[in-house]
Amino acid sequence: QVQLVESGGGLVQAGGSLRLSCGVSEHTFSRYAMGWLRQAPGKERELVAGLSPVGTYTRYADSVKGRFTISRDDAKNTLYLQMNNLQPEDTAAYYCATSSSGRYGKLADFGFWGQGTQVTVSS
Repeated sequence: QVQLVESGGGLVQAGGSLRLSCGVSEHTFSRYAMGWLRQAPGKERELVAGLSPVGTYTRYADSVKGRFTISRDDAKNTLYLQMNNLQPEDTAAYYCATSSSGRYGKLADFGFWGQGTQVTVSS
């Protein structure tokens, strides 16, 4: 079974940056569409960013466009999320997720995710 291990979360002031990483155990990692989801307390989980296999195409939630960048290093089986100009409303648990269908534009496309890493942005 695929294992996803997120890291890089933490506490940061508004306007700051963090880079999340996700190590993937699957040797066919390059075939998967990948994504980052997040869930804030009392809110539903949402799709933050999606990435096609090979990393050619991306999709972002409107709330993070221009601030977050999703990328992958298939040689290292690792997915990244660079988050700049963080705001208090970005506070959430962030999850790395896989899509076996190849689709990556909707939350429902992702059927498996890791344990998450907490991001807290102070004002």
